[in-house]
Amino acid sequence: MKRAGAALILILAFFGLADSAYLAQHALSGTPLLCDIQNFSGCNIVASSKYSYLFGIPIAELGVLFYSVLFVLAALEIVVFDQLLRRALQIIAFVGAAFSLYFVSVQAFVIGSFCIYCLASAVIAFLIFIFASFIEPIRKRPRSALPHLQMPPSP
Repeated sequence: MKRAGAALILILAFFGLADSAYLAQHALSGTPLLCDIQNFSGCNIVASSKYSYLFGIPIAELGVLFYSVLFVLAALEIVVFDQLLRRALQIIAFVGAAFSLYFVSVQAFVIGSFCIYCLASAVIAFLIFIFASFIEPIRKRPRSALPHLQMPPSP
């Protein structure tokens, strides 16, 4: 089951990488995004907002880095099968899901427009987080056993 989870993360990371690469390419070239799906026609509004940068770096480029790292870790996990890799996947997936939640909140409450590509990336990040949670359950340390009370020996 652990390898199947890592394989699903690998596939999702590939789709996330493609999505982020598309956004990054348009951020670098300055060309408008193709986005006119139902009520999600605000891609260019979101992509051109001041919130599309974090520390001067386009969020789409950070997405490429995020999904690339996940892709490599998932591929290594399939081959090497190591608990440390699974823990790294879990931590990075958690960070990605938390940032995705923040960015979706910014779209909803600050910008007032939604980008379908950004929402797709957020869904992918959450799915990766869910699968990463299942590949290595986080177990609590077992409690130390309480000393058993014994009756003193009879005289």
